[in-house]
Amino acid sequence: MKHGLAESPGQSTLRPLHLPVELGFLLGRGFTLDELRQIAIGAAHAGVTADRFILAADIIDETACYRALALELALPFTDRGRVSQRARFPESIQAGLAPLAISAGGFLLAPQGAMLVRLLQHRHLQGGGAVVTTPSALRRAVLETKAGSISHQASHALPEWRVDLSSRDGWLWRQLAWLCLVLLALVLSTSFGRYTPIIGLAIAASPLFLGMVVTRLAACLLANPPEPAARPRRAKDSELPSYTVIAALYREGAVVHKLIAALCNLDYPREKLDIMIVVEADDRETRAALAAIRLPGHMAVVVAPPGYPRTKPRALNVALPLARGDLTVVYDAEDDPDPYQLRLAAASFAELPPDVGCLQARLTIDNTRDTWLTRMFTVEYAALFDVFNPGLALIGSPILLGGTSNHFRTHTLKAIRGWDAWNVTEDADLGIRLARLGYRVADLPSSTLEEAPSTLAAWMRQRTRWMKGFIQTCIGHSRHPLQTVRHLGVWRAYGAITVTLGPVLSALGYPFFSAFALLLWWDETGAGWSLIWRAFSATLFVLGIAAIYVPAIVALSRRGLWQLLPWTLLLPFYYLLISIAAWRGLWELMWTPFRWNKTRHGLARTTRRFPPQKHQARAARTMSLNTAPP
Repeated sequence: MKHGLAESPGQSTLRPLHLPVELGFLLGRGFTLDELRQIAIGAAHAGVTADRFILAADIIDETACYRALALELALPFTDRGRVSQRARFPESIQAGLAPLAISAGGFLLAPQGAMLVRLLQHRHLQGGGAVVTTPSALRRAVLETKAGSISHQASHALPEWRVDLSSRDGWLWRQLAWLCLVLLALVLSTSFGRYTPIIGLAIAASPLFLGMVVTRLAACLLANPPEPAARPRRAKDSELPSYTVIAALYREGAVVHKLIAALCNLDYPREKLDIMIVVEADDRETRAALAAIRLPGHMAVVVAPPGYPRTKPRALNVALPLARGDLTVVYDAEDDPDPYQLRLAAASFAELPPDVGCLQARLTIDNTRDTWLTRMFTVEYAALFDVFNPGLALIGSPILLGGTSNHFRTHTLKAIRGWDAWNVTEDADLGIRLARLGYRVADLPSSTLEEAPSTLAAWMRQRTRWMKGFIQTCIGHSRHPLQTVRHLGVWRAYGAITVTLGPVLSALGYPFFSAFALLLWWDETGAGWSLIWRAFSATLFVLGIAAIYVPAIVALSRRGLWQLLPWTLLLPFYYLLISIAAWRGLWELMWTPFRWNKTRHGLARTTRRFPPQKHQARAARTMSLNTAPP
């Protein structure tokens, strides 16, 4: 329950010695001594400072709390202060102190934790031109004042640190030269026979194709259940690390309430959570939806300043410097993670060596029954996140991360400069970059439900962006191939090529190699070499079919989704759609390399977690609990 304030200007009475300093100023201003003692006990149990506890647990409104602090210090209060350009991001926000944008000087003050304790103990800032504000108001003021530098940092921190690890500059001239030589060789090879170019490509790509087939089939032999066999001991709240949750939203007004409900449903102490919802400055739809919700005290809205490119990773990079948690996880607007996921990730990180920089949770589709396309998406995700990626993690291969439910050690994520704002499939790039910089990705057997696009147009826009980003990742990490091999070692470099270039080339060549295999099989001219190529094409065809179907069947069995087994017959047609998306992605890369094809959410008609009536009831409860009064 939130408390009001007694607006008495006088100083509070003498504090009991056993009451934390950061709580004492609230005595007599809406709180009794017994209430403050209970708050102190709760803060000690959670292992956080008392001021963090009362705000995160919604015991008092942030504005009311800092108004009381201003009264205690006999300082003015404002919730709309402006700061000087001398403010620094993120240091001013983290310190709770920024210079005011007035000629008389002074500073805007929003102390937390140890700084709040020191301030109340020594009172050395009284009379120094200080104005008290809330942490939210200070953060908003710094973001507005330093918008230009923050936007530049979000876009350019990685390429200015290591340009060879970013997609910002695109192709190198020598990469284009090699590509032109390959295309010229293919054209000239037609003079040796009608099948020569295709045969040459097949031979050249066979090591890559073999690697894809072997890893996909080998992953099926490794036991990776969707949920852990036994949950670890439930840690006390005081033992848990602090956790930052970042969700970047754009035009997501339809699913804001669902996201807030899912985040409130996480089985993790609020006092240890630092949840940031990042929105774009011009996104009126999402900002209006958030303004209509009374957000819990452990959630904050961060408005990303305008900038280029307009991508999700740029928005994530705005929030990353503000992350206070020991661990950080990224969720999408439509996500519904397993409530226990953060506890499982924290327990896993505690047992894993420091070189494990990321845990990838399992993504699975929620609206499976919407259309045939969402059923195929469910099959694809099951094979990828329940079979292939966990298998790669076990053998130590680099992994292309999913775009959500990636759990990081925060210091690792900051050290590698976050996400590449110039790669439209930033998760794929980050997985390879982690490997190149000496980190491993491990599997987290915990599920997050996602909404899949249910129409072909929406699916094609999303998949085109994904394939464009995969090509960007291939280009970025092949600029200096010998350097990449030195970073990864020979076998891990082979694994990186398999998971990046492999899907791109197989998608681009899928219709042509399929047609070639059929033509070669039915071509009755000649003997000798013709028979050899028929056997070769038949072998490739059988291996390719096995690599498509076996992981899908194993994944469906692990998920218990046997009702989707008949739909696997459409997989060859589904991969033809992926091929079309790959060619569209290649075309977009030439003309609009950084355009982000937005996927709309909130259109699902079915759900796997709740029966329809329960799903509607849950949404109604969320609306009634979180909607702010008019």
